[in-house]
Amino acid sequence: MSGIATAALRSALRHFETAWLFTRSDYKTVIFPVMIFATVVSPPNNLLALSRSTCWLWFHLLQSNLANQTYSAPEDVVNKPWRPVPSGRISVKGCRALRWGVVIFCLGLSSCFSFNVVMTSVLFSVLVIAHDDFGLSHYAIFKNLCNAGGYATFELGATLILSGKSLLDRTSIIALCCSAFVILMTIHMQDFVDADGDRMLGRRTLPIVAPEGARIYMLCVLPLLSLALASFWSLGPISSVLFVSLGLAVGLRCFLFRGKIRDQSTFLLYNMWLIGSHLLPANARSHMSV
Repeated sequence: MSGIATAALRSALRHFETAWLFTRSDYKTVIFPVMIFATVVSPPNNLLALSRSTCWLWFHLLQSNLANQTYSAPEDVVNKPWRPVPSGRISVKGCRALRWGVVIFCLGLSSCFSFNVVMTSVLFSVLVIAHDDFGLSHYAIFKNLCNAGGYATFELGATLILSGKSLLDRTSIIALCCSAFVILMTIHMQDFVDADGDRMLGRRTLPIVAPEGARIYMLCVLPLLSLALASFWSLGPISSVLFVSLGLAVGLRCFLFRGKIRDQSTFLLYNMWLIGSHLLPANARSHMSV
């Protein structure tokens, strides 16, 4: 009996590890920034609500990554060979079956909260289908639009659940629009790291179409966007200087330090900037509470 229990435990742990590997690279890019955003724009809440919101977010991230990694196995052999499909932990067929099972699960999970959360889940699934199944990820502009829309639905669903409300207030809606715009304008920072695999799949991302222009663009847009956000959210002088300096540092590093290893370090620094941008609405909330 103990042998059966041990085997069952090992099998369960392997499945948990496989699920974690599907989402491993997106905690810094999605989970942390989105949950920080939801916490900042929502009223003070308890740990249970935070756990529910994080759970909803993680399963929708899993849905997105299952869909993406079904098609990106050749790229992942180059960029991320530890992922479940290229490492042989699951087949492409098994990944596809699991993906649609998770879609249904996400809709059922969303129905436990509110109608608007269900509609957010539906919209997210449509965006994933457009991005991966309809091949919009192969074109820089459409890829960024899908990413911005997907990110906004992540934040919308997580915030609705954490706040316990069926609608967002004005500050939350403005913050959501700002976040989507930030993603639209800057998320292709991750494409510098994935350029080799994207080129293999025939994707026309900005670093592939215009390798020099893409770096000049990031050098300009990050400090300018940082300055605009600092002004929009009425940051104090010290906070503004720190945030704009971080944006400038990321832009300069992207332009000056090139190559896959250096781009990975720059992308990590970019994620720190992204988290910082999601903290900015806290300034508006603090003024409202005074």
